[in-house]
Amino acid sequence: MLSASCGTLLDDIEDIVSQEDSKPQDRHFARKHVVPKVRRRHTQKYLQEENSPPSDSTIPGIQKIWIRTWGCSHNNSDGEYMAGQLAAFGYKITENASEADLWLLNSCTVKNPAEDHFRNSIKKAQEENKKIVLAGCVPQAQPRQDYLKGLSVIGVQQIDRVVEVVEETIKGHSVRLLGQKKDNGKRLGGARLDLPKIRKNPLIEIISINTGCLNACTYCKTKHARGNLASYPIDELVDRAKQSFQEGVCEIWLTSEDTGAYGRDIGTDLPTLLWKLVDVIPEGAMLRLGMTNPPYILEHLEEMAKILNHPRVYAFLHIPVQSASDTVLMEMKREYCVADFKRVADFLKEKVPGITIATDIICGFPGETDQDFQETVKLVEEYKFPSLFINQFYPRPGTPAAKMEQVPAQVKKQRTKDLSRVFHSYNPYDHKVRDALIKYSNLFERD
Repeated sequence: MLSASCGTLLDDIEDIVSQEDSKPQDRHFARKHVVPKVRRRHTQKYLQEENSPPSDSTIPGIQKIWIRTWGCSHNNSDGEYMAGQLAAFGYKITENASEADLWLLNSCTVKNPAEDHFRNSIKKAQEENKKIVLAGCVPQAQPRQDYLKGLSVIGVQQIDRVVEVVEETIKGHSVRLLGQKKDNGKRLGGARLDLPKIRKNPLIEIISINTGCLNACTYCKTKHARGNLASYPIDELVDRAKQSFQEGVCEIWLTSEDTGAYGRDIGTDLPTLLWKLVDVIPEGAMLRLGMTNPPYILEHLEEMAKILNHPRVYAFLHIPVQSASDTVLMEMKREYCVADFKRVADFLKEKVPGITIATDIICGFPGETDQDFQETVKLVEEYKFPSLFINQFYPRPGTPAAKMEQVPAQVKKQRTKDLSRVFHSYNPYDHKVRDALIKYSNLFERD
């Protein structure tokens, strides 16, 4: 195999020996030519300089690494795992990009702007002569893009090998690990959950309970990267939660591309997992659920309401609706109708007092008419979602929606602005402020 200086891309990291590397027998016969250095005694500064390798050294484990992550909480968890493994090996994780020897760029493929930022960061790293390792959904979904050529890539299911990829990149090799993890032909959830981690917030542990999903939404590029549903076993997730609490964490955030679909590939379901996790949450700690699509929570509404009412579980659920037009939802292949979403939202609002329901809206999906958009506006005005993620539609390469007739850019932009204006027109927490003031007033009157 040739080194990266020869322009050859190595398909895997196993058994890499470049032509520049000395062979074991060469190192053995060269030993007689080694002349020991004379150290200056009692000179601490000299000793420090002698023991510090030069900044351009290819000795692995001594370099400074800057990690940048874009996208969802699943991606952020992956970034924390990679940082933990690199730090455990001896690399210094730095917040200063300019002083880093290597940039690890962990990408998101959901929208065009996120990929643009990723591409610009690669260009900047090259201009500053930084070593580069790419991770996340962009290179996993589209590894043959021109701007990724010649660069090291680690796939979303290979993050437990990040040290190897960084080590070879430091040496000057280009390595790509994009394979899927399988056990007896069955796709696994991803990297081990017991890996070391450097949390951005030391009090919050983000746990991915599964990777991939069961849907095939026409606009989604993430499916190309994360693939079909693959869930972690319940016992592994419970062990990870216990370990996190022992390390001082006081909140667990569950994440995945669709938490509601958890377990359907391994013969279990989300409520079963949640009850197991609730059993190990210590006093004063909390559990927060991630995003779930409407179809996979409909059959568990009663159990989900009980779990969300538990004192150690946040009364919060993220349920994306995307559009209030059944016609648009059908074009999106979302596998539910607006009535399904309303049934979930209405049931949980009735059974879980004070619940916060977050949702997502895509403005300007191909074929969306003014009437379709107005239906979405009415839904937002009716439910007054306290947390609303408004997204202008971006056609992602390789998705069916990219080939559909597009809504004019100016119309998409205007609809995004109009919906944002509706969101800012109401105060969803007024009732809570009022209740708090009444409670405070009653306490004051008693005194």
